This record gives sequence, C-alpha cells and structure tokens, in this order.
Amino acid sequence: MIRRMPDLRIDPPFVANERDMLCSFLDWYRQTLAVKCEGLTDEQLKERAVPPSPLSLLGLVRHMADVERIWFRRVLGAEEAPPYYWGDTPDGDFHDLDSVSAQEAFANWQAEIEHARTVVAAFPSLDDLSAGTRHGQKVTLRWILIHMIEEYARHCGHADFLRERIDGVTGE
Repeated sequence: MIRRMPDLRIDPPFVANERDMLCSFLDWYRQTLAVKCEGLTDEQLKERAVPPSPLSLLGLVRHMADVERIWFRRVLGAEEAPPYYWGDTPDGDFHDLDSVSAQEAFANWQAEIEHARTVVAAFPSLDDLSAGTRHGQKVTLRWILIHMIEEYARHCGHADFLRERIDGVTGE
C-alpha cells in the first residue's frame, strides 16, 4: 500500500508577472525538498540511495544550501562566501554524514534561502547582471532563477525516490 504525504505547499500562481512566477516556482521547489524530509529521523535523512551512490536526503539539503550560497551570495551578490561542505572534494556535501547535525544543515539551508530572497529583492529587474561572475561571466537574475528552479526540480526527483525507499511515502 502506497502512503502519500500531506501536501501543504502553496502552488505557484497561474497568472503573475514573470518575476513573481519565477520566485513562486523556486519557493515551491524549496518547499518540496523540505516536505520530502519531514518526519524523518537523522538516521533516515542520512540513508544512502543505492551503493555506490552517496546520495541521501541530508546530502541534498546540504548540497542545496551550497547551491543557494554559490548563486545568490557569490555570483549574484559578489560576496566572499566559501562553500559550507566541500572540504577536499567537490561532492563533500554528500559525504561524511556520520557526524553531521541534520538540525545544523537545515538551519544553514534556511539561512541561505532567506538571504537569497533578500538579495533577489535588491535587484530591480530580471535583466540585471550579477555583481559577481560564474566561470568568468556575469549572468542575469532571470538566468539564476531559472537555473535554481532546474536545480531544485532535478534534486526533488531524487528526493522522491529516496523518500519512497526509506518509508514508502510518496507525493508530488
């Protein structure tokens, strides 16, 4: 029997200006990842997908904290902000979870989301260029928002499989 998780997310509007639409979809996907993690223990959040993959729900949360940090602090805002979890490896956010505090990882992620909202609000137009660069190029706020939606959508698909594997709970 398939158990479905309750869906308390706020759907993006069907009619809105482009900025509100993009920000609403990004928030919807942020909420989706949070919903996929709700009600699980630290141990469940750390469960790996299928060996040899290091993928876990907690790894995804840590990864998205770093992704938010990269795009909104470092690229859009040109802030000096080292990655949270990379250490010596580009996939450090997915490794070495044994001593990781889920509470701290979720707090870091939420702090980056709140900071991102503040930075986005400071840019008047979706066509505004980032203050920083990525691979030597400036990007528009529009590009960053679309990229973030794509990044979350991809990883929320991973989260669907991880959650169902952990306890059989499914949901959109």
